Amino acid sequence: MSVLQQVPRNALVWGIICLFALVAPHAVRLPPWVLVVYVIAVGWRWQVYRGRWSFPRRKLKLAMIVSSFAGIYFSYGSFVGLEPTVALLLTAFAFKFIELAHRQDAYVLIFLGYFVCLTEFLFSQDLLITFYSLLCVTLLTTTLIALHQPGQHQFNRRTIRLAFVMLLQALPLMVVLFLLFPRIGPLWKMPTNSNAGTTGMSDFMKPGDIASLTQSDDVAFRVKFEGDIPPSSELYWRGLVMSKLENGAWSTLGLYSVPAREARPQTVSTVGEPLAYSVIMEPTNQQWLYGLRYAVSNTPGVMATPDFRLVSPTPVEVEYIYRALSWTGAELEPTLSEWRRKTETKLPPNANPRSRTLALEMRDSVQTDAAFVSLVMNKFTTETYVYTLRPGQLLGQHAIDQFLFDSRRGFCEHYASAFVFMMRAAGIPARVVAGYQGGEVNPVNRTVIVHQFDAHAWAEVWIQGRGWVRADPTAAVSPTRIEMGLEEAMESEGSFLSDIPLSPVRYRSVALLNELRLRYDALTYGWQSWVVGFDSGQQMQLLQRVFGEISARTFIAAFIGSWALVLIPVAISLFRGKETFPVSPADKHYRLFCDRLSLVGLIRVNGEAPGDFAARVAAAIPEESEQVWNITALYARMAYETRAGGNGDDQSVLKEFIRAVSGFKPKVQRNAGGDLNLSV
Repeated sequence: MSVLQQVPRNALVWGIICLFALVAPHAVRLPPWVLVVYVIAVGWRWQVYRGRWSFPRRKLKLAMIVSSFAGIYFSYGSFVGLEPTVALLLTAFAFKFIELAHRQDAYVLIFLGYFVCLTEFLFSQDLLITFYSLLCVTLLTTTLIALHQPGQHQFNRRTIRLAFVMLLQALPLMVVLFLLFPRIGPLWKMPTNSNAGTTGMSDFMKPGDIASLTQSDDVAFRVKFEGDIPPSSELYWRGLVMSKLENGAWSTLGLYSVPAREARPQTVSTVGEPLAYSVIMEPTNQQWLYGLRYAVSNTPGVMATPDFRLVSPTPVEVEYIYRALSWTGAELEPTLSEWRRKTETKLPPNANPRSRTLALEMRDSVQTDAAFVSLVMNKFTTETYVYTLRPGQLLGQHAIDQFLFDSRRGFCEHYASAFVFMMRAAGIPARVVAGYQGGEVNPVNRTVIVHQFDAHAWAEVWIQGRGWVRADPTAAVSPTRIEMGLEEAMESEGSFLSDIPLSPVRYRSVALLNELRLRYDALTYGWQSWVVGFDSGQQMQLLQRVFGEISARTFIAAFIGSWALVLIPVAISLFRGKETFPVSPADKHYRLFCDRLSLVGLIRVNGEAPGDFAARVAAAIPEESEQVWNITALYARMAYETRAGGNGDDQSVLKEFIRAVSGFKPKVQRNAGGDLNLSV
């Protein structure tokens, strides 16, 4: 194999670093055997480099391919989906590294590595992931540079400096492309990320579901209000409306459970100025969105449901940005259809008999439905009920009876479920609403951070003449939860984020840590809103602010002109004629020595040592051998002094070397036939 086709050791080491850097962010979602494949691949290729092993044979390669496909199928149960596809790509990336033999193999591996780097954005577009991906791009570029340094047989850390400089030079062009390149929709749909919905609300609720969410400090969404931020007690973020109770669990109405005549929401009369806000929602792999009471969105694609919720037409698999207006005092559905009344008063037969009896007795003691609502809320306020994250097991057909009469300990879903059951038992339409309540105000950028532990469930009751009215029994049992948040409410119990003791949110009392956390969150919000959320609408608004009216001619001129502003300075710097590395006086005159020999047909081969070249020249023109050996010895002396730590340009030696080169003028020797008398 030619030296130029070999993979230098420096490039091989950088390639190993790239291999592990690219697989690291995927490690938590990959089967363990894939990581073992990476270790084996690196070990095998290193043994090949040391000459102890050989490259795998064709039969072994075939066995590795078949086993990897089988492993992916048994690990994920399918080849269809985002995770198995990426796992298969990463496995192929490791296998390709084993057979890395020629430079063209390295090219394929490096370009495949750039593609692998992009796959992480299919799972997350977080700011830290972006910085990490830039590091991976730098490492891949470093490997590409090292591949073009065939003489580097030792690991050279300085190679990464050149890669970093090259990426900095490309930064202006990247900015231009980001701002001006047309935002074109995807030509195909990516496979679903099945891990995206592992946190957040589900479309059914049974006792303990929301309590489990409170042990997560993940961000559910961030909100930016255009005006003043409402008090925490008014921030009820509606996400799901649950109207069915079956087998002890509340669930939403399916698409085909709603008759066609009920599929459109009633017209709502609005009075006063609405609350205007934008939401950046984290991936949930679900279609429902979150908004305050009676939210209307002008974001393309966002739809409204008959129960006055916001939904996305497709599952939210990446950060989703939408804008909304909310009229929190609007009357919702002041007239109730017979189908809706029947649906919102239906209960399982024979379930929770004690609760039914209690509800009927209490309803008979008052005259109006509104008075009955107040009476039930007063029961939770005056009697001994405990708000806790550790309510114990309340399962079975009569779980509400167990809660109301026996344990009297529960979380928000227990109180909401019992309250709605009693309303329906008394013939009053009621339903459970699930979402989030409150949020943390970030003073750095005035955004509201809603975490998973802000998950909450409450009730909506239909009152004649008022429509659907919010009723939150949790506020009656634990007002601190609504006014101050879950952390304050659970302070005495000590159960707030007890499963994640290293969560930064638990240390909000430490000023420095809290300041760093909030500043990073503000940075994340800016990244999501200005970079991840930079869509075609924002692009056109930016261009209109700069150029005014936008036409095709204006856009093309701006696009080409910005490219020219970036590329012309780069072109000028490349054609200025300056050498990248300075040439010493000794190297300059040695090149002159070689040039003079090339005129008589003695050309130095690339990589040929000065001593070997001198021996060949002395044999070809023996009458010049003394001068040739003298010049070579002086040059070697200065070169070795440089390697030993000297400056390599001792003035006396350098002057003698320059004089010798200047006086060297080889002549062409011809034989009797007139041919050159040289042995090259």
